Amino acid sequence: MPSDQSTWVISAPQDGDSEGLLQELEANLRKEIRMFDKNSLTQIPIPAFKTGTLAGLINLSEDLVKQDVFFTQTTAKIVETIRNLLNNEQSKVLQHTQVNDRSMDEYLKNWRWNEGRYVVHRDLRDIVETLNREMNSIDNVMKAKLNSYNLAKGTLTQIQRKKTGNLSIKSLVEIVPAEIFIQDSEYLETLLVAVPKNSVKDWKAKYERLTNMIVPRSSQEIASDDEFSLFSVVIFKRVHDEFAQKCRENKFILRDFKYSEDLAASQKDELRNTEISERELWAELLRLARTNFSEAYQILVHLKVVRLFAESVLRYGLPAEYIGFFVKPDPKYTKKTLQILINQLSYLGARTQGSFKSSKSKSSGDEEYTGEYQALMEQEIFDFVLFEIPWITD
Repeated sequence: MPSDQSTWVISAPQDGDSEGLLQELEANLRKEIRMFDKNSLTQIPIPAFKTGTLAGLINLSEDLVKQDVFFTQTTAKIVETIRNLLNNEQSKVLQHTQVNDRSMDEYLKNWRWNEGRYVVHRDLRDIVETLNREMNSIDNVMKAKLNSYNLAKGTLTQIQRKKTGNLSIKSLVEIVPAEIFIQDSEYLETLLVAVPKNSVKDWKAKYERLTNMIVPRSSQEIASDDEFSLFSVVIFKRVHDEFAQKCRENKFILRDFKYSEDLAASQKDELRNTEISERELWAELLRLARTNFSEAYQILVHLKVVRLFAESVLRYGLPAEYIGFFVKPDPKYTKKTLQILINQLSYLGARTQGSFKSSKSKSSGDEEYTGEYQALMEQEIFDFVLFEIPWITD
């Protein structure tokens, strides 16, 4: 059964049997579904593409399955990027997932093949390759811009973490006063150690004996938070490495900090510049994602129509003239909507080519295929061609 979270795109041969089909479908849907919205059923023009050879069309049909998955995933990734940038605020997500400044439903309601970009009279595989190049380009551009933004965001997060974390990781520039440091000494240096709160007594009792050449009673508590206390200690430079090792063994965290009068100013500048860079890249990525969503969704829908045409030719044969519909089912009435379509289009069973009749009879019991998998199997189950355009923003 097709998904209740997608718009269905279906086709039928355009001949005498299809005259008035839209009106009949609408009447039956309105009769059976009390809340039926006439905007949920739209007729679409399916171009008369060049079919080429049967072998070529079969090969193309197989390739279209893979491309459909790629196109859908690429479009969905853009939506996910927008969602992450907007903190999953659905109203804002919908504002940035429009197609040519219209909602997806409005775009589908007024859909027409873009003849200016995809010339109908070209070979069908050439059209598909053009669509594929465009979607690959969008995917590559989005990956590159998203990577740049993530790097900037990661850098900002690290800087902010140093500013807001506990005393074992945060920046000490604005915490440690200059006067505690021994300046310009050839032999001595002042070190800073973050000591877990439950180890403060242990530190005070043993720091003088961690190594030789530690200045007695030189430790001072500089600051504390909920997890750590920060102590200074004066040692001889020659035992620095040994002292660092002893700190690690005792779970004392030696902070790598060198006092500089210019350090505070430079760190403030670094934070400010990184924040500006992150905001600029955020805005650029959001603009790009909004534009590329519109492009990607249009490409995806065009590919769905190509699949609809190709499968219709394989199903019903020539002449290659078909009528198509977008059907947006109410999730509450998905089964009923599908049954109405099955009943209304049952006459197409007699139009189906022999190979499809055989496949249908063999797989009529395969009810486990649902959702997007149904898009790969619909010719084995229904008398009509059906594909799905997922509601990727819901």
